[in-house]
Amino acid sequence: MKTNKLTPNLAVIDIKQTVRFYCENLGFELVMAVPATQDGVDQQMSDDKEYVYALLQKDGVELMFQRADSFQTDIALAKDIPMGASVSFYMQGEGVKAFYEELKSKNLQISELKLTWYGTREFYVKDNNGYILGFAEEKV
Repeated sequence: MKTNKLTPNLAVIDIKQTVRFYCENLGFELVMAVPATQDGVDQQMSDDKEYVYALLQKDGVELMFQRADSFQTDIALAKDIPMGASVSFYMQGEGVKAFYEELKSKNLQISELKLTWYGTREFYVKDNNGYILGFAEEKV
């Protein structure tokens, strides 16, 4: 099998809260959302609907979020596995220092910005579901 792309699908408690967190804090944009009725796809979230899935994108990064009950139904191997961070999602880009300063002012769980021994400037932030996101830039 040739692999072309990796898009993490993360189990979450509340799709709307998660979309809001990623869009407002991290600059992601909603690509699509699936209502709990699973009778179509929305390009914008509606206040009067519940959702089971959302696809978000920022630059070349895509993340999928699926409500935990739906996730465990669709992916039988995920049954009884707790949610949260047993991995970190590490993204490389440009402008990490400015992005760090922007996020610091938002009262998020965030690590210190540091220069690593392997030559990147990086920091980590915990999302509203307990997942850990890393942001890095090669030393400039």
